[in-house]
Amino acid sequence: MSTPLLLLVESNTTGTGRQFAQRARGLGTEPVLLSADPARYPYAAEDGLRTVVVDTADDDALWAAVTALAAGAPVAGVLSSSEYYVATAAGLARRLGLPGPSADAVRACRDKALQRRTLTEAGVPVPRFSVAGTVAEAIAAAQWLGGPVVVKPVQGSGSLGVRLCRDRDEVAEHAGSLLAATVNERGLATPGVVLVEQYLTGREFSVEVFGEDVVATVAKHVGAPPVFVETGHDVPAVLPAARSASLVDSAVHAVKALGLGWGAAHVELRLDGDVARVIEVNPRLAGGMIPELVRRARGVDLVGAQVRAALGAPVDLTGTPDAAGAASIRFLTAGSDSVLTHVVTAESAARAVPGVVDAAFYRPAGTPVVPAEDFRGRVGHVIAVGTDPGETAEVAGTALTLGLATALVPAAARAAVPA
Repeated sequence: MSTPLLLLVESNTTGTGRQFAQRARGLGTEPVLLSADPARYPYAAEDGLRTVVVDTADDDALWAAVTALAAGAPVAGVLSSSEYYVATAAGLARRLGLPGPSADAVRACRDKALQRRTLTEAGVPVPRFSVAGTVAEAIAAAQWLGGPVVVKPVQGSGSLGVRLCRDRDEVAEHAGSLLAATVNERGLATPGVVLVEQYLTGREFSVEVFGEDVVATVAKHVGAPPVFVETGHDVPAVLPAARSASLVDSAVHAVKALGLGWGAAHVELRLDGDVARVIEVNPRLAGGMIPELVRRARGVDLVGAQVRAALGAPVDLTGTPDAAGAASIRFLTAGSDSVLTHVVTAESAARAVPGVVDAAFYRPAGTPVVPAEDFRGRVGHVIAVGTDPGETAEVAGTALTLGLATALVPAAARAAVPA
């Protein structure tokens, strides 16, 4: 009998993509990556992952590839770890009669303008916002909202294109740049509208939901405006019970209002006083290695749970008793134009800090590094585990500063520093 297949439609370029394939193998299925450019994902070749080259933006071509695979072995599930292809995977699963979320709900959720309208109508707290299709409309929206505003694409991931605009000129420049783009970084068509929203200054969190169950609340660390690069996460978030309840209530209410409730959802929120306002709901697992933090802190394997759900297998979200209790990650970014040097030594120094369980650079020595505009500007990370999130946060910060950060040398001094 042929081994059942788990089809993976594209992947994220970092983080959990590789883990999806590993979990699939562990459950007795063969993972198959469907991709327009498998070389985008180095782990596929490194792990010997079976791949099929197909235009994943072409529904007919994709369906032809799927039916060809199904002729040789049973297709047991379809998933994507990429924000850009979760709706495509959901549509394929539905067409094959396999488990998955509502494809229509996922498509609607990925449109942040439609998502905001739906949440507002359902009474879910969100920032004040407006949708603009021209620069003039964006300027008018900013004037109506008053004060600094956040201007961002209505579709996207990883803080791409998200920017704080403090005045009319900045709104016009950034909205104009976003509206002028006809395709995104994946080469997919863009909708031609932007979201202009109230700038909230309260602390940022995420709530990781599976189905309609809350698995973890995460404290998020974000770099300095005008961009919003995520520089770290702590699991669990520590805050007063009333505010924690507000985060959970808003997150679960949002997931239900959007018609999700299958598999993972990553809900990002900011506190506005005691009110938890939903910034956005992502119908997928969190990025930024949050699933790895949840696994280490709580003993819940969210990647495995997502794969099991896609295969129609039982999912257990009960944490394991040997879990550490807390975990933190800090990402390395450059404050100015720099060059990476002595990465092996710096990585070893970070790993030597008690409590650190992982430290890694994403680029080799000699690589020029510029200040991060989004997640792609992160060049390394450290992860710390322990029993207390305050302690793990401190350990991760120390390891970043005394370890990884020592590898960043200002570009102006590059000539004097060996790689």
